[in-house]
Amino acid sequence: MRKHYIDNLRSFIILLLIPYHAAMSWNTWGEPNYIFFEGNKALSSIVVLLHPYFMPVLFLIAGISTRFALQKKTQMQYILNRSKKLLLPFIFGILFLMPAMTYLAAIFNCGAAPQGLIRHYGMFFTKFTDLTGADGGFSLGQFWFIIYLFIISMLSVCIISVQKKLRLSLKPSLSPRSFYLLGLPLLFLPQLLSIAGKSFAEYTYLFLLGYYIFSDENAIDTIKTHTWLFLLVGQAAAILHTYVLLCSDTQYPLLSAIAEWFMLLGLLGFAKKYLNFSGKMSNYLSKRSFAFYIWHFIWLVLFQYLIFPICKNHIILLYCIPIILSYITTFLCCELSIKIPLLRFFTGTNRL
Repeated sequence: MRKHYIDNLRSFIILLLIPYHAAMSWNTWGEPNYIFFEGNKALSSIVVLLHPYFMPVLFLIAGISTRFALQKKTQMQYILNRSKKLLLPFIFGILFLMPAMTYLAAIFNCGAAPQGLIRHYGMFFTKFTDLTGADGGFSLGQFWFIIYLFIISMLSVCIISVQKKLRLSLKPSLSPRSFYLLGLPLLFLPQLLSIAGKSFAEYTYLFLLGYYIFSDENAIDTIKTHTWLFLLVGQAAAILHTYVLLCSDTQYPLLSAIAEWFMLLGLLGFAKKYLNFSGKMSNYLSKRSFAFYIWHFIWLVLFQYLIFPICKNHIILLYCIPIILSYITTFLCCELSIKIPLLRFFTGTNRL
């Protein structure tokens, strides 16, 4: 049985990617962006506020979805499906989308003379600096999530296989107190196996929590009864973390971990309580969410690059116009990914 609240929560998070990444162009902390205008703390607050839980919730949802997928597929079928669904779009993105994004970044951020996208390919695949691509060098862009998800999925299948062979029981404890304890590892996991600030250890842990704990409807129902408490604590920690970081330029892992964990719980409870429905719009978004993830960033970077000479003195217009245009073109690309067989193959989009 399809869990509509999981699909709707995933769609909601992915739709927020465009305003989130648009705000990165004014970000005053963390990694640089493909298009950077100037530091702006008001717009940076969007990034800082969402960052602790924005991507973690997608890994948690992926773990939940894997539990249901393995109820219908064998492990080998699951591995083959993940390879086609994730590896092909990853290769497509690295070969065709990321060079274009870093080409614009090299011109805009570094003042590099535009020598043509084809010539830029040589630099893209040979220049390895901080992996952000802001200087025109190699970058995974948004495709870091896809390759992380593939590796974590394969690793998790091995863990699940061993667990089943050893007949280990991992039945979750559903008391509210247990949910607080499950969040404790997030105090130290983000620093483990981290590449460019993205931790394999943290995301693998969340994936496995999704598989073993939050795929249980009883666990979700328990969370649902405390939804507003979790959201209140999570948002309070996120706002305080944002204020402290932007004012003092100092990160506090405890605040970040509290914001991450309680917002994850709160969002799952909120989704089960208010997003557990299906309809034309929810089905439309659910079937296009993965393609939306693939296409959204290239259009945002392009429109920011093109709009800047026109609106550079008007921050609101410079923020809003690329967002609106990116939504339109991204959804158009989603439709093309469905209708054109070659694009459907390389973007892992299912035929409707």
